[in-house]
Amino acid sequence: MNADNKGFLFTPTQDWFTFNVETWRSFFPLVESKAPRVLEIGSWEGRSAVFLLTELCKADGEIVCVDHFDLLRTQAGRERYSKITHNLTLTGGRFRIKDQFSFPALMEVLAEEISAVEPGFDWVYVDGSHEADDTFLDGELAWRLGRKGAIFIFDDYDWETQPKDSRHHPKRGIDAFLALHEGEYRKLSDADQYQMIIQKTSDMRIGFLVRGEVVGGEIDHAFGYGANVAYAVDKSYVMPLLVSIRSLLAVSAGRITVYILDCGLSEKDKSSIVNAIPTREDFTLTFLDPPGGNLAQAKGATWAKVDLISSVPAERVLYLDADTLILENIQGLWHTDLRGKALGAAVDVGYPSGHGEVGEGRYFNAGVLLMDLTSIRRRLPELKELSKGAEHAHFADQDALNLHFRGDWEEIPLRWNAQGLGTYVENSSPDRERIKHQLEDMKGRPAIVHFTGPTNPDVELVLNPWVQPYTAKPWGYAGAPGHPFAAAWWEVLQELPGWGDFRSSRAFEEFKKEEIEKALGRARAKFEDAVSM
Repeated sequence: MNADNKGFLFTPTQDWFTFNVETWRSFFPLVESKAPRVLEIGSWEGRSAVFLLTELCKADGEIVCVDHFDLLRTQAGRERYSKITHNLTLTGGRFRIKDQFSFPALMEVLAEEISAVEPGFDWVYVDGSHEADDTFLDGELAWRLGRKGAIFIFDDYDWETQPKDSRHHPKRGIDAFLALHEGEYRKLSDADQYQMIIQKTSDMRIGFLVRGEVVGGEIDHAFGYGANVAYAVDKSYVMPLLVSIRSLLAVSAGRITVYILDCGLSEKDKSSIVNAIPTREDFTLTFLDPPGGNLAQAKGATWAKVDLISSVPAERVLYLDADTLILENIQGLWHTDLRGKALGAAVDVGYPSGHGEVGEGRYFNAGVLLMDLTSIRRRLPELKELSKGAEHAHFADQDALNLHFRGDWEEIPLRWNAQGLGTYVENSSPDRERIKHQLEDMKGRPAIVHFTGPTNPDVELVLNPWVQPYTAKPWGYAGAPGHPFAAAWWEVLQELPGWGDFRSSRAFEEFKKEEIEKALGRARAKFEDAVSM
């Protein structure tokens, strides 16, 4: 053994690390943790581990070294293990050595990190094998242990001993790893560097559980489960749809898949939706074609939520009207126990006890629906027949859905479908008096704001002295006077690429003028009909 002047025991002819020191130091400022944690796969005598423990981890960090050391069955393996233990002890830092092959060792580390208070590593060095498949597997398992922002260094990317396209060269495994995780990292190394160095830009995801571990709300994340959200829109609702999805992603954590049922969108509409929605590694956006013989085509887009039932490739979905603004993580609603019912919905603030056409009884608003699709599909033919026959229903699909699901829906808190804020919710009625406490809760802490009412109201609605402020949507000609979240809706729109100046645009001014003229035309026609009788 050879000892240097600090007492470290390194073999001089086996220094494959020192030439990397300055490059590695240049990346230290990217590590934000006050107590950096390092994972090293392939440690040999600990030369790189000593450097990291001394200069990066220092007093508060730690390093976990993985190396099989010939499973301590050979003299050489036992000597390397003795040297690394000696060398790391000399640093005075915190370290652990896993004297196993990388796969079982990394699985052990993954199991440990599941229950750790602050799981994950800030710096990962992969140098355990030259085989492409080994390197890929080491990288993949270590990736699950890397925190967002972690530095990953793959050694021997430019190794010259084997052909670079050989499965006995690590480059093939590293390239496969990089292709798999494209978009989840930024490359730090130059093309001519010997090592491949990247920084992770995605969140940490261990991706599995160990029997008996308690992980609370992380179980869905570990199992790969997520929330499914569905919209059904035509081209007139592209803009509010963008606001709804943007607000959804801004406040909701976890895996989210959004399905959009195409009720007449052009390819340009779809491109504008995709381009305006922020990307996120745990978010997927999918457009769905309506089924054959769909209700939306026959009766209008408002009926498309019935078409969604057979179109969404999932067993459970949260349907949202596009005229919604999400203020709270939807996971709280998504995990609602429906207690065996087919549907979860909030009562309708306008008619909480129903109306003449559907009879008296609990009556829900159809703008936010938590749907057990497996259960609903059992009686879908009956729902479709009922919907086809609902020619003159006062509230169209909402009436049909209430008739079909009577006795088969679970009530969710009104705050998840906050209707009539600043407008008709303030008008008292015997029915609303019975849900007074829910109304107060809804007004005090709305989770999903639902902009009910017409986009461009008729003149008589605007002038009705008994319901003021009148109900309308923020993006219509009249705005949404009195609504406490109208300004918040516009703020979200302004954050969207390409929509920042829409409110002050000439196009919007022309739109409002046209809609005012249409409203006046409708009023004039009604007046003329009335006086000609």
